[in-house]
Amino acid sequence: MGEEDGAGPFIHNKQTLVDEISGKIIAGDLITKIQAAREIRSLIRHHNSSDKIRAKFAAAGVIQPLVLMLYSRNHDARQASLLAVLNLASRNDRNKEQIVTCGAIPPLVDFLNGHNNSTLRELATAAILTLSTAQPNKQIITDSGVVPLLVQILSCGTVQGRVDAVTALYNLTTSKQQPTVIPDAKAIPPLINLLKECKKSSKFAEKTTFLIEMILKSEDGRLTITNTADGILTLVETIEDGSLVSTEHAVRALLALCLSCRSKYRELILNQGAIPGLLRLTAYGTDQGQDMAKTLLDLLRDSPSEKKPSSTVLEKMVNDIVARVDGSEKNCKKFTARFGSKKHE
Repeated sequence: MGEEDGAGPFIHNKQTLVDEISGKIIAGDLITKIQAAREIRSLIRHHNSSDKIRAKFAAAGVIQPLVLMLYSRNHDARQASLLAVLNLASRNDRNKEQIVTCGAIPPLVDFLNGHNNSTLRELATAAILTLSTAQPNKQIITDSGVVPLLVQILSCGTVQGRVDAVTALYNLTTSKQQPTVIPDAKAIPPLINLLKECKKSSKFAEKTTFLIEMILKSEDGRLTITNTADGILTLVETIEDGSLVSTEHAVRALLALCLSCRSKYRELILNQGAIPGLLRLTAYGTDQGQDMAKTLLDLLRDSPSEKKPSSTVLEKMVNDIVARVDGSEKNCKKFTARFGSKKHE
């Protein structure tokens, strides 16, 4: 009984605080609005019931005036409102949709274009990432022309900015309702660099390899990766060290190369030592992963027209290799003649 009595004033005081701050955002002068935006961010970040606070602020009508502040010429107003919007959008799809409906995307695109303010660029990238997780927002964000700007962030952004840009691009290319958006081939070099630097079995690597796979569906993408330092090698290393998801994306990417022009890409892939990882995948991968690995192995053989080994023979070959320490150097050499590789290291 006592706890209930104590909870009433607490809830009342919280609602009163929300109403006071909201009133400042809605009716205050610019300085008051900036201070109120900072208070919104602080209250959400430091409150145990942050989800409820987000909903209360949205119900109080703060989203529209905060979005309007994004259009201000005052730097403090833009930054304070952007941070408040980010905190309101986190873990609340309804708020995300309302923020976009109220017109937040155009100023965010302007911030991404603003090369003189790296802080706003990074915050805008984080905002696009957050807002792009809501399915109804994806087409609006894509239509704004933000994808090329996110590709630029991959090359010149901060570390956090580049990570957020990858995830935002991943969100925008995995829309279930809209046509698939494929980033420009210019994204390949920075994506390869990020994949080289990250843990191949991480969720981030899964998103990165997915984007690479998508881009390699175009001729420009395939040409770019062959001219990118360690491009094919990094995909081969992902097959060896990645999670099942990133491994399968990497195999599909290499398959796209071979299927587009086997004579052009076969040696490039073989020379990076792809055979051991593919053989392991035929033993340990998912059913789909095993099938793709076998298909790619067949394309890497000296002559695809000659009779392929039966599935029983191939299974015996793979099991023999796996049994001898997962494709040791000695066993890999047994496949050199069959697959025509001159270099497996």
